[in-house]
Amino acid sequence: MIITNSGRQFHLSLEKHMRLTSKFFFLLTLLLTISSVRSQNSQHDYQETANKIFDTALQEGQAYEMLKELCLDVGPRLSGSPEAAAAVEWGRQTMEKAGLTNVHLQALTVPHWVRGSVEEATILNSISVGSVPLTVCALGGSISTPTLGITAKIIEVNNFDQVRELGEKARGSIIFYNRPLDKTKRKTFSAYSGAVDQRSRGAIEAAKVGAVAVLVRSMTTREDDVPHTGAMNYTAGVPQIPAAAISTVDANFLSALVKKDSTVNVNLKLNCQSLPDAPSANVIGEITGTELPDEVVLLGGHLDSWDKGHGAHDDGAGCVQSIEAIRLLQSMGLKPKRTIRAVLFMNEENGLRGGKDYAQRVAANGPKHIAAIESDRGGFTPRGISIQAEPTTAAFKKVMGWAPLLSAINADHFESGGSGADISSLKKNGTLTMGLLVDSHRYFDYHHSDNDTFDKVNERELQLGAAGMAIIAYVLANEGLPAPEHN
Repeated sequence: MIITNSGRQFHLSLEKHMRLTSKFFFLLTLLLTISSVRSQNSQHDYQETANKIFDTALQEGQAYEMLKELCLDVGPRLSGSPEAAAAVEWGRQTMEKAGLTNVHLQALTVPHWVRGSVEEATILNSISVGSVPLTVCALGGSISTPTLGITAKIIEVNNFDQVRELGEKARGSIIFYNRPLDKTKRKTFSAYSGAVDQRSRGAIEAAKVGAVAVLVRSMTTREDDVPHTGAMNYTAGVPQIPAAAISTVDANFLSALVKKDSTVNVNLKLNCQSLPDAPSANVIGEITGTELPDEVVLLGGHLDSWDKGHGAHDDGAGCVQSIEAIRLLQSMGLKPKRTIRAVLFMNEENGLRGGKDYAQRVAANGPKHIAAIESDRGGFTPRGISIQAEPTTAAFKKVMGWAPLLSAINADHFESGGSGADISSLKKNGTLTMGLLVDSHRYFDYHHSDNDTFDKVNERELQLGAAGMAIIAYVLANEGLPAPEHN
């Protein structure tokens, strides 16, 4: 074969190109390997830090003692009450004692509904059982009955369609909503959301057809004689009628009686009332970021509770976990690049004014909030994090990559889902919102009732939840998130 000078030059050029290409791919492979090693080392470093946070939380944790003070020294904290005011001061002092910086109050006004001393319901002169008292409590926001109460025929329904179908037959009656939480739901919050509309809107729909009051089956799968309260609503143009929750045991009893006797009458007495709005505040404290102090990772729970029990799981637990997460980082000398802030929101239960007001101020004045984690599902064993984003987004994928950091306590179940009511308004500002997932199967045994007391909270479970929040907040504060994606 004859190789000309031009052919020789071509082959030499080709060999040179192949050598350069080989070197390029070698360097690229080397860079990717170094990047991978650095990523693995970074993950490894965070895992070591996570393990130390868990150890410190279990050996030196203070969340349980904080919760004890809030529950036993302050007590239940309904918005506008003296106890709610005391809780605000407790929050301020507790943050300062825990070493948080920039501790301050964010003033606002909140609804002030008062339960009153009279909550009675009685079956009157039934041909089957005579006169029998029922265990009830007023729903939050309800108006009172006349002093002698309201006496009317009971009509049982399971949904709003049945109420509408009653038409004039409902006029002058007490509508009894008896749709139970669906026990087949694997997630208790799904069961709750499938039944709670009868509590929140039951009085509105009943009043539209002329009913004079409502009784609502308590929002729990547990069968006991403890009624569960919660917020109910009125709407303009529809008459306001009294509303009360009835215990599940008595709901079953009343239902069985009505099926035998369609003429059952009940007398309902409530002396609750709404007073003018009252002054209150969100409580805020933080650990300041070393490099990007004007970017914030928020941890939060709601300081108010219903006036039943101690408000321990709902949501004293979330408040102390938010404080404790930052206290743990402070005590260990960990210094996040971004600011980590704890916010104890006021008025989640019957108005969400604390959360809405906070988000409005952030939107108007900053600082930028890149992420927020709320704990409002009880102080039970942590199981993971719910991320309010589509699984296909870069932010979701990045947070999902940190799930192994919580695997040591089986809390590495990260999923797409809801976050929390207080931080929901921050989503409009581009904040990624998340919620602490816990084993919630017992939550609605206690929720909004006299069962929600301090002794129902396990110290280790509470402390591990605080540690999990601390770990994810610390990594978020250091690593940041991709820019929000817009459709």
